[in-house]
Amino acid sequence: MTRLQDDFYAAINGSWEETAIIPDDKPVTGGFTDIHDKIEELMLERTDKWLAGEDLPQDQVLANFVKYHRLAADQTKRSQDGVAPAQDLIEEFKALDSFKAYTDKLVDFELAGKPNALPFGVAPDFMNAKINVLWAEGLSTILPDTSYYAEDHPQGEELLNKWQETEAALLEAYGFEEEEIADLLAKVLELDARIAKVVLSSEESSEYVKLYHPYDWADFEQLAPKLPLADFFKAILGQVPDKVIVPEERFWQAADQFYSEEAWPLLKASLILGAVRTTTAYLTDEIRVLAGAYSRALSGTPEAQNQKKAAYYLAQAPFSQAVGLWYAAEKFSPQAKADVEQKVASMIEVYKKRLSENTWLTPETRDKAIVKLNSIKPYIGYPDKLPERYYKKLVDENLSLLENAQNLRRVEIEHGWSKWNQPVDDQEWAMPAHMVNAYYDPQKNLIVFPAAILQAPFYDLQQTSSENYGGIGAVIAHEISHAFDTNGASFDENGSLSNWWTEADYAAFQEKTQRVVDLFEGQDSYGAKVNGKLTVSENVADLGGLACALEAAKKEESFSAEDFFTNYARIWRMKAREEYMQLLASVDVHGPAKLRVNLQVPNFDDFFTTFDVKETDAMWREPADRVVIW
Repeated sequence: MTRLQDDFYAAINGSWEETAIIPDDKPVTGGFTDIHDKIEELMLERTDKWLAGEDLPQDQVLANFVKYHRLAADQTKRSQDGVAPAQDLIEEFKALDSFKAYTDKLVDFELAGKPNALPFGVAPDFMNAKINVLWAEGLSTILPDTSYYAEDHPQGEELLNKWQETEAALLEAYGFEEEEIADLLAKVLELDARIAKVVLSSEESSEYVKLYHPYDWADFEQLAPKLPLADFFKAILGQVPDKVIVPEERFWQAADQFYSEEAWPLLKASLILGAVRTTTAYLTDEIRVLAGAYSRALSGTPEAQNQKKAAYYLAQAPFSQAVGLWYAAEKFSPQAKADVEQKVASMIEVYKKRLSENTWLTPETRDKAIVKLNSIKPYIGYPDKLPERYYKKLVDENLSLLENAQNLRRVEIEHGWSKWNQPVDDQEWAMPAHMVNAYYDPQKNLIVFPAAILQAPFYDLQQTSSENYGGIGAVIAHEISHAFDTNGASFDENGSLSNWWTEADYAAFQEKTQRVVDLFEGQDSYGAKVNGKLTVSENVADLGGLACALEAAKKEESFSAEDFFTNYARIWRMKAREEYMQLLASVDVHGPAKLRVNLQVPNFDDFFTTFDVKETDAMWREPADRVVIW
C-alpha cells in the first residue's frame, strides 16, 4: 500500500485508479470527466424525451435546438443522402482555376463560413483592452505542435502517416480517385511543412506579452501583397482597419510561401481538403467515424462516440449557452449560488490580506496589485441572459443538416466581425454553464465559474468546509491567481498591457516563478517530459490558489488540514491513456494532474505536520526549497 508520505496523490487516489475504467470513447477519466460524464448522461436522457416530443421546452432558442438535434439524430436520412449534400461545396473549390479566382471569392467564402485560409479574428487590444481590434493569426499544422516536426521526435513521422491514411480513406469515401488523392495529400503535406517552419510553438504561444506585435495597416498589407486585403476588409468591416495585431509575425513575414501564384497549387489542395473536412460531421455516420481516426490516434482513444452522443454534441454546439442555462436552472440551486458567491468574496478578501502583508513587494507595487484584485469581476453559475445572436439561430427542417449548420455558422461569423472596433462586452461568457471548467480572462480581468464545476468533489453543501476549500476554494483562488501569474502580471486592472511593477519587484517575481519552472521542468509524465516553461502560468496559479484557499480554510472553526489536502488530491484524480498524456505534455499549458498535487503540496508547512512527513520520506522537501509566491 502506498504511503501518503511517499506519494500523496497515489495514496489518495490509488484505490480509485485500480477500479476506474476509461470509457472506450474517451482518452481519460477522473475528477473533471466523472462530472462531465454525469452531465452527459443527464443531457442524453433529457434530450431523448425532447426528441420524442415529451416535455418540450417552451423557450424558442431551445425549440430550435430540438429541431436541429432531430436532424442530427436522423441517421436514416443522413445515410440515404450520403455525401451528396457536400458535393456542391467541394466542386466549388475544385473549380478554382487560379490564385485570382480564389482571391475574388474570399469575401463570399468568409461570410458563408467556407474555408478560405485567412486566419483573422477580432479580440481585445492588449494596449487598450476596452476595445476590440483585428488580429492576424497563422495557419494550423497537421501535427499538434511544431516540436513534432523535429527529426528526432518519436511520434512525428508515425502520426503524419496516420493522418495520410485517414485522409486517403476519407477522400475515397467522398468519391475522389486514387491518383487525385495522392496528389492532393502530397501538396497539403508540402504546405504543412512550410507552415510548421514559421508558426509559433505551444511554448511560444504561452507567453502572451510576446504575442503583441501591432502593425499599421499599410505596413501589414506589404507583408502579403498578393492578397487583396483592403478590398476584403472593406467588404467585411465596412472600411479598411487602421491597424492589426500580429502574434504570428514569422508566418506573415513569410506570407508569399502561402499566398502567391507559386503556392497556389498547394493552397488549393488544402482548401479542397478543408471543404471536405467542414462537412464530415454532418453526413453519414461512417464518414464521421472515419474522419475522427487521426484525432483518436493522437489521444489513444480506441472508439468513436456512438451515434447518440455524436448527434447530441453536434446539435448542442451552436446552442451551448442555451443548453447551459437549462442545465443551471435544473441543477444549480439559489442556495449554492449564494454560498459560492460568498466564497469568492471571501477568497478575494483573503488574497487582499495576503497581498497587504506581502514582504517581498514594495508598497508601490503591492498597492497596484490590490487595485487590480479589487477590480476583478466574478461571474458564478450562469450568465444573466442569452447572447442576442442566439435568437437569430433559426433551424429550417426542410433543409439538410449541413445546410442548417452553414446557416448557424453564418450567425456566429457575423457576430464575430460585428465586434470589431466596438467596446468589449464583459457580460459575454466564454463557457456554457454545463461545462466542467472555470477561467480567468486577463483582458477583461474577470473570473468565471460555470455551474457544472460547482458540485462534488469540488463543492457540495454536504462536504466539510475544509473539503470545499481544498476543492472549489483552490479552484477559485487559482483563477484569481491568474491575474498575477507570468502572463496576468503584465496586464493592469483594466486588462491592458501595462508595467505596474517596479524593476526590482518584477525581478524578484521572475526569480520566484523560475523556481516553479525548475520544479516542473523535465518531470516524467507517461514517458514524456514536462515543459516547465510551457506550464509555468498554470503552475503559479495552482500555487497561489493553494496558499490562498488554505488560509481561508483556516478561518473556519472546523478547519481540518487533512480534509483540505485530501480533497485537493481527490479533485485532480485522473486515469488516462499514455498517448493522451504524451500529447498534453507537448501542447497543454497545465501540468499533469499527479504533479499538480505531488509537486505543489510540499510547498506548505501544514502538509508536513498534518501527515507527519519526515526527511526520509519521498514527499519531503527542504524548507529552503519550498516555494510560495502569493
